[in-house]
Amino acid sequence: MRIVIAGGHGQIALRLERLLSARGNEVAGIIRKAEQGDDLREAGAEPVVLDLESASVEEVAAQLRGADAAVFAAGAGPGSSTSRKDTVDKGAAVLFADAAVQAGVRRFVIVSSMGADPGHEGDEIFDVYLRAKGEADEYVRGLGALDWTILRPGALTNDAGTGLVRLEAHTGRGPVPRDDVAAVLAELLDTPATAGLTLELISGSAPVSVAVKSVAGN
Repeated sequence: MRIVIAGGHGQIALRLERLLSARGNEVAGIIRKAEQGDDLREAGAEPVVLDLESASVEEVAAQLRGADAAVFAAGAGPGSSTSRKDTVDKGAAVLFADAAVQAGVRRFVIVSSMGADPGHEGDEIFDVYLRAKGEADEYVRGLGALDWTILRPGALTNDAGTGLVRLEAHTGRGPVPRDDVAAVLAELLDTPATAGLTLELISGSAPVSVAVKSVAGN
């Protein structure tokens, strides 16, 4: 498959790029800074320099044409302002989804956040983030031209992955290594029967492939 990842230099995206390229897929990662390109090449991905905060739908669609799947893994990141939660966590996700529709890419996986909710209340930066992610998820769910899957990981850690997870519509809160999030994303891309599902992910006892197969088709 050819897979295009938005937020290609993110911690989860770099792990995913390594996994996908090792499986023989052709992977491209969209990045904002050219100097990030070497890290993507090292992970086996082709760097594409494009700023999703200023690009047009047409510009993004041009990078998505011919792809088999698109993954939105971008984020404004910790320490960013409330305005960037809106322009990246929501705005860039909406743009990327619209571009996928325009490019004819049906399979679309979005990395969201546990607790994401357009109706989330509060004025702290994390509250704004959860609203932005929730609004992005809601927008993607409304696009009938996409076979979307929304993945909502729990608290992300840099611990070594165990390959053992809990993946359900509602898991309750808990931590999960970024390694295991990337492994689940790779498995979701290989499992089109997970389209139409919003899934929460934390560490658990089921091997990744088993966990994904158990929710597929539900």
